[in-house]
Parts: sequence; C-alpha cells; structure tokens
Amino acid sequence: MRLRCAVLNDFQKVATEVADWSVVADDVEVVCFDSHIDGEDALAAALADFDIVVTVRERVPFPGSLIARLPRLKLLVASGMRNSVIDYAAAEAHGVTVCGTASSSTPPVELTWALLLGLARGIVEESTALRSGGRWQSTVGADLHGRRLGLLGLGKIGSRVAQVGLAFGMRVGAWSQNLTRERAEEVGVELAASKEQLLADSDFVSVHLALSDRTRGLLGPAELALLKPTAYLVNTSRAAIVDQDALLDALHAGRIAGAGVDVFDIEPLPAGHPMRTAPRLLATPHLGYVSRANYATYYGQAVEDIRAFLDGAPVRRLP
Repeated sequence: MRLRCAVLNDFQKVATEVADWSVVADDVEVVCFDSHIDGEDALAAALADFDIVVTVRERVPFPGSLIARLPRLKLLVASGMRNSVIDYAAAEAHGVTVCGTASSSTPPVELTWALLLGLARGIVEESTALRSGGRWQSTVGADLHGRRLGLLGLGKIGSRVAQVGLAFGMRVGAWSQNLTRERAEEVGVELAASKEQLLADSDFVSVHLALSDRTRGLLGPAELALLKPTAYLVNTSRAAIVDQDALLDALHAGRIAGAGVDVFDIEPLPAGHPMRTAPRLLATPHLGYVSRANYATYYGQAVEDIRAFLDGAPVRRLP
C-alpha cells in the first residue's frame, strides 16, 4: 500500500513539474494543495490521512499541538535548512523525521534589486499609466549612482546586494550588531558607526537580517523617523524586523519616499489588510525565494529526502 504525501502551498502548481517524482511513484501517492490552508483545525483535518508532508520555507507552522493531531505523519520535509516554525522536539517525540533541502540566496538578492529599482524609477506607476492611457511621464526617478545604500545585515544575501550597489556606483554602508570592520572591508563597504547613523545617512535602506529576539522590532517609530523624507526602505527579510504600524504611518504621512516590501505580518495577506492599499508602497507576495531554479532544488531534493527516508537512511535531517 502506497504512502500518501501532501505538498502544501503549491500556489503556482509546479511542484510535480520542476522535479522528477518518478523515483518514488511506486511507493508514494502525491497530492498537491494549491491554496493556503489557514488554521490548525483546518490543517489537522486536511492532513489527517497523510504520511508525508512537504512544506515550503516557513509558510505553514508545525507546532507540537498540530504534530500531535497527525498520528499518520512520519516524514516532514521543509525547503531550506533552517525553519523556525517547526517544533522539532515534538516531531521527535511523535516519531516524525524532519528533513530539509538546499536553498539559494540568489533569488532574494535579485528581488531586492527589483523592488529597489521599481521604487526608484516609478516602474509600476509609469507602466500602469502607459497601458491605461494615463499621463505620459508623471514621476522623476531617483538616481542610484553616487547615492548611499545602507544595508542592515551583511551576510550571504546582504553582501551580494552590496556588490550590485557598488556596480551601480553607489556608496554602500552596512551595520548589524555583530558586524566587524574587517568583514565590511572584505566586502568593500563602509561600516556605519551605528544603526542610527546608517539610517540617517542613507538614501536607500535594505534589510537583510535574520529574525531573532534582538532584531524583532529593530526599526520602530524612532528609527523610521531618522530616514530622510527622500529615502526608500526595502524589506525582503522578515516583516517583524520592521514595526508594521510605524511603517504604515510613515507611508501615509509621506515621511519617507516609499517602501518595497516582500514580507508581511500575516501571510497570505488578508484581503482587507492595510498593506494592500498603503500609499508609496511597492509590495510583492513573498516572492524572495520563488524562482524556477530554487523550486527545482526544493522539490528535487524533497524527492531525494523522501526516497532516502523510504530506504531507511534519511538525509539532510533538521535541525
């Protein structure tokens, strides 16, 4: 009798297209869900008859209370090798093996620049006007060359964003709580004396920090007030790093020129959420890691994880 595998949040319906599932076809029946299942009760009901679950990044929390309600679950595969919404202790206690996959930092770097450039040159506004018969030229683009790009975080993603900024001829600075001058110089950027100085001096600020107790709410009302009225803020990291109410206030009041956001406090974003209608906001539905190559890795390695589990030798175990 074949095991049953649920693939969650396959919004684009590509999970079985970008990877070869034939290596597990004799042993596993794959069922893809192309819409989000919201709430623990709904998840428990939908997944009750599945032995394997494949989930993308941190889209769906798996707390101990949910894992306890899934007695058939034996294998949970999450894309990426770090996941903060899975209760690993509960998984172990209930005999659930948790495995991960590789994940490229290239797609979020590219999306960061898509948002930044879209903001700077009014791409959405001008394209919409052109296609709808509106005004011919209504915005004046913000220059990148010679302007200061401030990076909060200089890890794998932040350092690659920095290299693109330097290629544009921008002056790039960075700050994080543990960033050293040696690391900044290695990347070829300036180490800001403080978070406050970075915010006050930058024309564009981009967030590239992991969410933790230290970074949650790192940019609140006081920090956002330091930004120039001509400055742009981009966040492709985690919504909770930026106080969402404070950001909305800044956008509505015109205290900053605009923001590019790919992450939200609730995902998927509810229909009536104020982020959907905020002015000066270029927003995307958490597309940072969504690219064909990354999905091929996610689902290709998910198949490998399943095959290895079936063969009794799990790979890429988490945490």
